[in-house]
Amino acid sequence: MVSYRYLGSSGLKVSEITYGNWVTHGSQVDDTHAIATVHAALDAGITTFDTADVYANTAAEEVLGRALAGQRRESLEIFTKVYFPTGPKGPNDTGLSRKHIRDSVHGSLRRLGTDYIDLYQCHRFDYETPLEETFGAFADLVHQGKVLYIGVSEWTAEQLREGHAIAKDLGIQLVSNQPQYSMLWRVIEGKVVPTSTELGISQVVWSPMAQGVLSGKYLPGQPVPEGSRATDEKSGANFIKSFLREEVLEAVQRLKPVAAEAGLSMPQLAIAWVLQNPNVSAALVGASRPEQLADTVKASGITLDADTMAAIDTALTGVVYDDAEDTYRVSPKSRVA
Repeated sequence: MVSYRYLGSSGLKVSEITYGNWVTHGSQVDDTHAIATVHAALDAGITTFDTADVYANTAAEEVLGRALAGQRRESLEIFTKVYFPTGPKGPNDTGLSRKHIRDSVHGSLRRLGTDYIDLYQCHRFDYETPLEETFGAFADLVHQGKVLYIGVSEWTAEQLREGHAIAKDLGIQLVSNQPQYSMLWRVIEGKVVPTSTELGISQVVWSPMAQGVLSGKYLPGQPVPEGSRATDEKSGANFIKSFLREEVLEAVQRLKPVAAEAGLSMPQLAIAWVLQNPNVSAALVGASRPEQLADTVKASGITLDADTMAAIDTALTGVVYDDAEDTYRVSPKSRVA
């Protein structure tokens, strides 16, 4: 069964393996299989579910809402996000303005079939809206009981510090950041993690398996597997491209004996690795079939010893992305239209 961790400095506990439906619900996987996979996650002890209004242009929230219908709401932690454009993509259908936040949260609540969201997240930083406006809108939602906690995604250390200060002045809690993080992508370690630790903000990390590359199924010198994420433009093919270089794929193959020595599958090793970071509250995992979850949830509660951690670093020498400057290149400088 899955273990649980506190979300930032809050009193909220979340399942350290959290179910995310970015590239599956409403697009890659039909609704019947998506709902069956959510039920498998619940059976495995996963209580925390992460989505966003932009995933499949709102369809992912609808599918998740149907999948969770009838469950005891008090036993679930439901996360969603706001920023990217949805609907007809008019001038105010994007960003973190008070208007877009208000309109978006009501749409998310309706689609998810709930009267409150446990964690409402800024999906990116909005350079075109004053932070005071954004957090003022969030504070209203918290005080109305529609949102319990506030999080962000892919914010820099400086943005986290400024947002945390404004949130504190408004009497609300900024408790989490949702960045990409894996054995191969470690850019948050230099600045974001130390700042977050200081402020009581934890990481809910996405792509702990580097878009599936750390499963070991992508082989050097071989075409990508048919039907894999690398072949499906709707399923994050763009994100995976940087990990499909020959030297990266060769390094990943060197992890196979490390995983075997630890008694773990490759996915379990990848997920357990991110959970060794004490600033990580949860690793987001997706699945297109229930049986995939049966493997990945076994990464919960595992402690990797110093020799295993060192062996991982040795295997991946020369292919790890760890430049903290990359955290400044994620949020678009102007709103996505």
